[in-house]
Amino acid sequence: MACYDVPEGVDIRGRFDEEFAKILTRDALQFVADLQREFRGRIRYALECRRDAKRRYNSRELPGFDPATKFIREGDWVCAPAPPAVEDRTVEITGPVDRKMIINALNSGAKVFMADFEDSLSPSWENLMRGHVNLRDAVNGTISFHDQGRNRVYKLNNKIAKLFVRPRGWHLPEAHILIDGEPATGCLVDFGLYFFHNHATFRATQGAGFGPFFYLPKMEHSREAKIWNCVFERAEKFAGIGRGSIRATVLIETLPAVFQMNEILYELRDHSSGLNCGRWDYIFSYVKTFQAHPDRLLPDRVQVGMTQHFMRSYSDLLIRTCHRRGVHAMGGMAAQIPIRDNPAANEAALELVRKDKLREVRAGHDGTWAAHPGLIPAILQVFTSNMGNEPNQIQTAKREDADCITEEDLLQRPGGVRTMEGLRLNTRVGIQYIAAWLTGTGSVPLYNLMEDAATAEISRVQNWQWLKYGVVLDGEGAKVKVTLDLFARVVEEEMAKIEREVGAEKFGRGMYKEARQIFTKQCTAPELDDFLTLDAYNKIVVHHPKVSSRL
Repeated sequence: MACYDVPEGVDIRGRFDEEFAKILTRDALQFVADLQREFRGRIRYALECRRDAKRRYNSRELPGFDPATKFIREGDWVCAPAPPAVEDRTVEITGPVDRKMIINALNSGAKVFMADFEDSLSPSWENLMRGHVNLRDAVNGTISFHDQGRNRVYKLNNKIAKLFVRPRGWHLPEAHILIDGEPATGCLVDFGLYFFHNHATFRATQGAGFGPFFYLPKMEHSREAKIWNCVFERAEKFAGIGRGSIRATVLIETLPAVFQMNEILYELRDHSSGLNCGRWDYIFSYVKTFQAHPDRLLPDRVQVGMTQHFMRSYSDLLIRTCHRRGVHAMGGMAAQIPIRDNPAANEAALELVRKDKLREVRAGHDGTWAAHPGLIPAILQVFTSNMGNEPNQIQTAKREDADCITEEDLLQRPGGVRTMEGLRLNTRVGIQYIAAWLTGTGSVPLYNLMEDAATAEISRVQNWQWLKYGVVLDGEGAKVKVTLDLFARVVEEEMAKIEREVGAEKFGRGMYKEARQIFTKQCTAPELDDFLTLDAYNKIVVHHPKVSSRL
């Protein structure tokens, strides 16, 4: 039987494939194993610190700025200047490491494509390994895709976006690869395999001597950024490239991290390429952080936009922090997708995108995110017409006024109402997203928006919080209290609506019933699980126990 050639202490439980074996080489696996062994103790400690912070917040403590690192926040240090290849990041497109997606995104006209192993990818063995094959081919410039249905071949244009890669967060395991008998850390697998195979070619072709470039998700504290910095230094030393060659943008997408922005940049200062407003995960994190605070319930998710005071304060402080330290301040995701069968609705959606991006560029952001190529021309027009000929606003939008933003600004309770339609939409989106995720799709178009794990998480935790505290819903005439019985009825009715929308045949083939079970369990659990995907991950792990034993 064919098997992977693995170094000592490494066991691969995923399906054998000859293409995968070109990624899972003995030397590449040794590199990943060395990273795992060097950093696993520090990773465990960082995750235990997260659990300790959660216990404090559940005891009604509030997150805030750390007095012990005041000297960092008040210091005059700056990060390394942006590499010339990524000075202009006015619009970035994101998506999973699907082969056709990679080609279309790199050809989209965006300045950057963030290839995602995290929230927009269902981390099955097949998706992860094919993703690495696809990225290798993209970096080599050889990637192509033959769409049999359309009889069309997709190839790279002469001019393509710069490639950033987002590995998974520290908390996610890779259960198909065991190192010394325990699952590998997902992000070290993602980073290690990509870096090992692509650093030299990437620096020669895309990075102009720098890179590879990364996005780092889900961090809550600068100690987690410090681990990444050490990983980068270890990788640079291994490859024989200069310190600071690797660059990474950190997503500020947890509430605790907003109070650690200076400290995160400080730890990564030789490797930093700025911060990004991961606003959907940030909303999820607000609910999760305040899960034991019944006085801080969010309104319907559609009402929690950047005009809310706590969201605007977060964005403004991020811009101020980044520009003070000489790095990019990236705006949030435009999740709209084109509405092809309704030009009027499509134009209305585009106008919302333009207004959001105009707010971002005038606030001082250096660039922003789009979920769909169809949004890129409109977003580029907004940014370029407001930035002149400059590639960014690092030197021109200092935002000293944001120095007065306080802990209270960042924690201010949001206004708005909670409605039955909000409960129904959360339920409908959550179940449909999980059903897609279980069948291998992590980026799902629903109701003219591109949904990923972050928006599914908002749906889940908001339902959980409303149930836990028996929220009384507004806007229905007679007030309605959210109870287990009401939620059960809503789930039944929304399942019927989903079946009508997708059709009986697709509904029967899909994993909607399994998704309903997971979502309902998560929403009604006595204790809030940290991540939806941790529980659901066990449903997509497929072990092949004997394929990795050497002959």
